Amino acid sequence: MKERIRYLLLLSAVFLTAAAGAQTKLNGKVIDSRTRLPIAYASISLKGSTNGSVTKEDGSFEIVTYKALPATLIVQNVGYERREVEVRELPVTIELTETSQALQEVVVIGYGTQKKSDITGSISTLPAQALKQPISSFDRALQGVVAGVQVTSVAGQPGAAVSIRIRGGNSINGSNEPLYVIDGFPVYNSNSDADAGVTTGPNINALSTLNPADIESIDILKDASATAIYGSRGANGVVIITTKKGKAGQHSFTYDGYYGVQDVVRTIPLLNAQQWALLKNDARLDSGKQPAFTQTQIDSLGQPGVGTDWQRAAFRTAPIQSHNLSFTGGDDKTRFAVSGNYFKQDGVLANTDFERYSFRINMDRTFTSKFKLGTNLTGSKTKAQVAPAGVVGNLLQMPPTVPLYDATGSYTLRSIYDTPLGNPIATLNRQLNETVSYRGFGNAYGEYQLAEGLTARISAGIDALVTKQNRYLPSTLYEGASYNGLGSIGTKFAIGWLNENTLSYRKSLGANHQLDAVVGYTQQTSTTENTVASASNFVTDAFQHNNLGAGTTLQTPSSNAFSWALQSFLGRVNYTFRNKYHFTVSARADGSSRLGKNHKWGYFPSAAFSWNVNREEFIKALPQISNLKFRVSAGVTGNQEITPYSSLAQESYYSYIIGNTLVAGYAPSGVANPDLKWESTSQYDAGIDLGLLKNRISITLDAYYKVTRDLLLNVPLPYTTGYSSALQNFGKAENKGIELSLNTVNFEGKFNWTSAFVFSANRNKVLSLGPGVTSIISDPSLARVGEALGSFYVYKTNGIFQLTDDVASLPRLSAKDKAGSQRYVDVNGDGTITQANDRVIVGNAQPKFIVGLTNTFNYKNFDLTFLFQGQYGNKVYNVNKANLELGTGYIGASTTMLDRWTPTNPSNTIHRAIEEPAIVISDRFIEDGSYLRLKNISLGYSLPSSLTSLLKVKQVRFYVSGQNLATWTNYTGYDPEVSSNGQSSLTPGVDNAVYPNSKTVLGGLTVTF
Repeated sequence: MKERIRYLLLLSAVFLTAAAGAQTKLNGKVIDSRTRLPIAYASISLKGSTNGSVTKEDGSFEIVTYKALPATLIVQNVGYERREVEVRELPVTIELTETSQALQEVVVIGYGTQKKSDITGSISTLPAQALKQPISSFDRALQGVVAGVQVTSVAGQPGAAVSIRIRGGNSINGSNEPLYVIDGFPVYNSNSDADAGVTTGPNINALSTLNPADIESIDILKDASATAIYGSRGANGVVIITTKKGKAGQHSFTYDGYYGVQDVVRTIPLLNAQQWALLKNDARLDSGKQPAFTQTQIDSLGQPGVGTDWQRAAFRTAPIQSHNLSFTGGDDKTRFAVSGNYFKQDGVLANTDFERYSFRINMDRTFTSKFKLGTNLTGSKTKAQVAPAGVVGNLLQMPPTVPLYDATGSYTLRSIYDTPLGNPIATLNRQLNETVSYRGFGNAYGEYQLAEGLTARISAGIDALVTKQNRYLPSTLYEGASYNGLGSIGTKFAIGWLNENTLSYRKSLGANHQLDAVVGYTQQTSTTENTVASASNFVTDAFQHNNLGAGTTLQTPSSNAFSWALQSFLGRVNYTFRNKYHFTVSARADGSSRLGKNHKWGYFPSAAFSWNVNREEFIKALPQISNLKFRVSAGVTGNQEITPYSSLAQESYYSYIIGNTLVAGYAPSGVANPDLKWESTSQYDAGIDLGLLKNRISITLDAYYKVTRDLLLNVPLPYTTGYSSALQNFGKAENKGIELSLNTVNFEGKFNWTSAFVFSANRNKVLSLGPGVTSIISDPSLARVGEALGSFYVYKTNGIFQLTDDVASLPRLSAKDKAGSQRYVDVNGDGTITQANDRVIVGNAQPKFIVGLTNTFNYKNFDLTFLFQGQYGNKVYNVNKANLELGTGYIGASTTMLDRWTPTNPSNTIHRAIEEPAIVISDRFIEDGSYLRLKNISLGYSLPSSLTSLLKVKQVRFYVSGQNLATWTNYTGYDPEVSSNGQSSLTPGVDNAVYPNSKTVLGGLTVTF
């Protein structure tokens, strides 16, 4: 018996020893707890060991270990809660639960995605609620919600473009607008994209062809580590747009629509008819002329209802509406999203508007566990009636004594007071100034898993934008009378295609090492053709632009065409060690047709490191710190946004009269520069991400320094060369600043309150403009070494000459100056006032800082959100004020002229009335452009689930919203957020008869089935 026991014990020991040394294959599958679909690329690690794996496309995994069951597996994936699962039987099915908080931590980067905790660069994500505004284009939603991003409205014209600066402007003659990447397709947006060269006034934004309601997320790449993967187009930042996709097992049909009304934010106080008549008389008397108005006429002009309020006649309460339908869904193989949109915004100026029809189809299908195809397609038509250039200026300058209608009941043709001003109301209502655009945009891709973790992707896309502009000036308008009718048609056809080929590799090397790499080759080309035809002297205005052949005088037609191409090689490696230390290295080589033959290729590297300090053992003793990460990065990016063929010698058409015969020919008009190359921007960034009190307080702070070299400048040439200038690489500029984002959860529970605050401060300086050049003047602005771009260069005023002054012995601008004239400072003390020696820099158009504060409240089924947005320290050159304070009696005038100098009113602020129509650019018209605005406020109510279940719908939400309801500013113009020179970097912040912005109140409904 003892022998048997001894034998059994020995046999058991041998069996246990063998079992301990045998391999165990921990295998199973990871699925979504709700949809029951497999989850690919989830990280699996065996607790207490270095063994680990990543799930395949079908969610399966296998880990080989010598450890016997039971074993504990740690499962993680982006967008899901982390789980520790004890395994007792094999195979095991592990369910992961999706979490909205984790989803928000997924960030789209160039050619991939990454968890926010693993990011090494400076990347911001636009909050989803920011897109829930009545906006014609998504770029307007960036204002006030993303640190380091400055958004300026070019005009209040519906559908008009905006100007965006990410961490300041780098270039002077080149562009400073960011690169947009829409579902993987790089798009550069310029104000000229949808301009065929016929209409006047604000350009329509080419990005307004994209419906904001189709967008799922917007990520803004700001530092070189994030943007260098886009190489020669990344210097101004990159905005990545991802549109909505379908989700397996989640079928929904949604209608979202709103209707509202708009009014002009404010009007400018102007003299009424009687006040203007007195000003007119004073100006004439100053010139030794007889008064224009008798006392009897002046008395009659003071009667109620006499005179014309041109602003009141032009501005209106205008409707705005949007209707959006979407259908999304899918199964384990196919996912889709289909949407359609109608948007119509009438302008607050009569007969101006913007209208859009659009549709989108996104679809992807998984054919096998290794092969997948997908496509993103959108089409749109936009149509805008644009306020003609100068019409706002005419509204302000038309004298109030000019009647709107003549004795026959027709529009008055023009002003009768020596200044050629057409009736602005007639201009708005009778002039056709129309832009129509059609855009087809989309791409298709295929993915194939070559091996575990190794995926090949090929994509091809096309972007076709067709713009047709129609303009007609009827003979009944002052502008068209001299032509006896003028009609014009312009077309612009721009088509580009893109091919990208990438290999990506994602692998967990045990529990401590994660590798994510991508290499690729891309090629992109674009061709643009433009044609303009015009005719005048029409027998009738009835056909407008539709029958140019009926015009007996043909204008010289024009046409042009150009193409550009870009080829690129790219690569990036992300490496993570122990989920604490993250390294990123990226590089891109670009070959561009736009640059000189000796510098076709440029190379743009970057490197970054981040450290998740909160995952260190020593920090766990501080439970108040829930997240702490340090980031540093450095890299080089470029800018190639110049007109194609700028590096080549060019010829232009010229015509001459020789012997009474018209002779045509060509002559050189541009000098070749085979050494023309990219502007290159070196950027250094240091940042910290801090989470406190279980991330109830989240802080992101960045400091950066950028230097742009080899600026693309139009450099003046000696006249002996035969050319006035040439585009060359000269000069250097810098930007440095800080960015702060603060997010707080103030209350949680039945009542929820969250806040988001952003702060940005950027300092720009021109470091060099090339050999022997210290400044570039473009009145009223200049670029000067040691100063910021957009600096204002003006005379400095010094009050008004008084009767007690010996004017003849004092420095003065004109020999005609006398008591009541404007005094100016003699800066160099030579006794005279001259442009060359006595102008000074008085501020610049760049704000000292920009801020935004968003608060969101939720209580039961109610939600409330409001956004305050503003900037401080920028200056605006108010050209409108300069015109309205001329005091000539030729044009309308500001109410400030009521305090003009007279012998009995010795004002030291406003000069006397004088018939001198020339504007002197001075600091009197440089105003503080600081403002704080209630940008958006929205109140919503969602029906309770008990009621929606009875109605058999998923969600019903009603909401009311207001935009631009209040603005606090000292600026005296229509709006301090203004830039009549569009996206110009040299002359920003100029307010010259810009279409005013509007305030909006609307109501909306969202229903999901």
